[in-house]
Amino acid sequence: MDLSQIEEMCRENGSFCEFNHILAPNTSMKIGGPCDAFVKVTNEKALLEVVKLCRSENIPHFILGKGSNLLISGKGLRGCVIALSSEEPNITVNGGEITAWAGATLHSVCLAALNNSLTGLEFAYGIPGSLGGALFMNAGAYGGEIKDVVRSCRYIDEKGELREMSAEDMQLSYRSSVFSCRNYVITSVTLELTTGDSAAIKARMEELMQRRRDKQPLEFPSCGSTFKRPEGYFAAALIEECGLKGYTVGGAQVSSKHSGFVINRGGATFEDVMAVVDEVKRVVLEKKGVQLECEMLILK
Repeated sequence: MDLSQIEEMCRENGSFCEFNHILAPNTSMKIGGPCDAFVKVTNEKALLEVVKLCRSENIPHFILGKGSNLLISGKGLRGCVIALSSEEPNITVNGGEITAWAGATLHSVCLAALNNSLTGLEFAYGIPGSLGGALFMNAGAYGGEIKDVVRSCRYIDEKGELREMSAEDMQLSYRSSVFSCRNYVITSVTLELTTGDSAAIKARMEELMQRRRDKQPLEFPSCGSTFKRPEGYFAAALIEECGLKGYTVGGAQVSSKHSGFVINRGGATFEDVMAVVDEVKRVVLEKKGVQLECEMLILK
């Protein structure tokens, strides 16, 4: 695999490039081995250039946002990991519309909404991901989802062309979208919000953030909710009813604070986390007859 062209391109467009980069610090679970090449891009043009080069040279590549819903094996990833920088979020506000670079954090977009007295995105405050990643999986919390507020996005299609897609064509459903099953790369997202009272928006954001602090194990690395919500049930309740709260393998544990979270208590390996996940799935199926499905993306 010849990665010299990637290094040369990054040198030309000013993007960061590093070989044999360890991915653990780039994920909220703090687990993950090396990738052959790690490229950090700050804008659509640079992203398009790297994606097109990887495709033309048949270099495996993975688009990385904040890594907040991602479990990577200790073996790491072959090819190129293209990280969307959050350092330059490129957020613009036009009336009730907010458009932002896919790498922008949900935190920064929520603050932009607050600063412009726009309501509808409060549910996302505290979700530790990027805007592009949130659209990719139709992230949600506290009764809200990205599908409720997204208007359109720009993306790179399978032919390497920049296109725009309306919300109606995104096939947004519970933790899923057209982007999770097609070789598309989101470059920017436009949200449609409504004018509200800034004090009420701020109060709602602070209320939800406090609920997260009170109920979720934010003090430990995790991927957030480990399992999707099974129809008619709550994963955390099923896990707790099966006596698995606190179940531990190595450095990985079903959180004793919220059993819907598998956390890294320190030094957890990919194998530790998967052992906990597999045991939880096995016991819940055996005792409750419910097949749990992981919400996090697992890359072996």
